[in-house]
Amino acid sequence: MAKVHRLAEVHPGAQIADDVEIGPFCLIEDGAVIGSGCVIQSHVVIHGGTTLGENNIVRTGAVLGGAPQDRHFGGESTFLTIGNNNMIGEFVTMHRATGEGRSTLVGDNCFIMAYCHLGHNVHLMNWVTMANSVGVSGHATIEDYATLGGMSGVHQFVRIGKVCMVAGMARVGRDVPPFMIVAGAAFDEVKDINAVGLRRFGITPERRMALHRACKLLYKSQLNLTHAIETVRREVPMTEEVQYLLAFEERRFKGKNGRGDQR
Repeated sequence: MAKVHRLAEVHPGAQIADDVEIGPFCLIEDGAVIGSGCVIQSHVVIHGGTTLGENNIVRTGAVLGGAPQDRHFGGESTFLTIGNNNMIGEFVTMHRATGEGRSTLVGDNCFIMAYCHLGHNVHLMNWVTMANSVGVSGHATIEDYATLGGMSGVHQFVRIGKVCMVAGMARVGRDVPPFMIVAGAAFDEVKDINAVGLRRFGITPERRMALHRACKLLYKSQLNLTHAIETVRREVPMTEEVQYLLAFEERRFKGKNGRGDQR
């Protein structure tokens, strides 16, 4: 049987695996699903429509699966789906999606520190690290192994590329390229490649140098984005990472509906 503290309130309609631990003063609503090996500390609220996979730790005061903060939400059936092996810190809030049948998604092995917020329809992929008090607005996507520094804010519909580093207190109002460092309270300026993260990810010095050369052409030169991409293809070794970076930028550029170079 699950280890449920006598001062916790668990609805009979919640699905709780046999080895789950639930601390005092928690509220687990009807329709919530908590997988094997999860530890739910005190004062946590898990609303209906929320599914947690296996071996997640949810620390004190977190609220998971609350109604989306969206004027268009009309009470339709929506979900929050969380994968496996995540650490969800103190007083984190994650909202369900807006739009019938849609989900806010969190992958596996994410480390989400205290007071972070995930808005409706966010997609957090795998191995993402979010330091304290990061706010992610609705419909944003954060790719694998991204790291977001404390008190940074992410605008709605922004995509943050994989293995990038967003500096603390950055205001992210546009897409963040993969493998890069962005910083600046006034705006999200690309500084250079995320060398430390890339080394940890196992990227060789030669491949890091190719990314560094691509970074200089794409974000530090006077070329517009179209010409910069052409120059990278001509002058930089086409490693897997450089190809991913160019595909990311080309997709972002096409998504601007023909409004010109939006670097």
